[in-house]
Amino acid sequence: MDNDIPKIDLPEDWIIGKLTKSEIGLLNLYANYPCRLKAEIFVLCLQGDLEASIDLTRYKVRPGSFITIQPGTILQIYRVEGDLEIYFMGFSSNFINQSNLNKMAVDMHYAAKDTPIIELKEKPVELLEDYFSLLLKTYNTCKPALNKHILNHLLSGVFMGVSAMYKDKVESKTNLSKAEQISKNFNHLVMQNYTTQRSVAWYAKKLGITPAHLSTIVKQTTDKTCVEIITSMVIMDAKAQLKSTDLSIHDIAYSLNFTNMSFFGKYFKRHVGMGPLEYRNS
Repeated sequence: MDNDIPKIDLPEDWIIGKLTKSEIGLLNLYANYPCRLKAEIFVLCLQGDLEASIDLTRYKVRPGSFITIQPGTILQIYRVEGDLEIYFMGFSSNFINQSNLNKMAVDMHYAAKDTPIIELKEKPVELLEDYFSLLLKTYNTCKPALNKHILNHLLSGVFMGVSAMYKDKVESKTNLSKAEQISKNFNHLVMQNYTTQRSVAWYAKKLGITPAHLSTIVKQTTDKTCVEIITSMVIMDAKAQLKSTDLSIHDIAYSLNFTNMSFFGKYFKRHVGMGPLEYRNS
């Protein structure tokens, strides 16, 4: 199948396709262990049910769900049921990095980070299905003529539409309490800095509160400790690299800011129950 969803990144600037029950095996690329995506992927679920985690949070994807998977996202699929039918569209990391993202795109990315999956009503789903269908036909018939200038306009149009959907859905939510906002900001900081910072005090200083106050708020709002959240991101990234790349364990330890491979090995085994090499070969 030429339009397979890539495991890590896209081999070309833009790709679009449709998966049905007969191609369900493709999703096994994302099962059993987490993997990190470099591309920007948009998914429309028409039929079937999926259960997946996006950056530590577990979600149920139902018919009518629209999913935004941003570059750097760690994804794992746990379960697929029913007569699966999904559209997917993606832009490579190289193309995204070369594009000039406007404020609307930045706002969309911020909203989608908190709410990567939104459930749509029947009419919007029908419109999106028609849109994906048209783009798929365009891809199959005009692909050689789609230069970067045209793709930039396409990407801008996609961001504009997705931004409008997220604005409509996210703004209808109730306002967060002060504690929930602090917890949310902490999670954002962890996502951005876990590869270099594992100190609760560092995050508390960034948020302008004491470590004790931050720990209390995070525990109350998430039922997890700050250390557990930081550790979960580090371990998930390590698992993704061990299973999805050919990097040496030394290089993976270095990428996660461990002073040496021995320290990384002990840290990984303490939280996973086996060493990095054993996990890679499991």
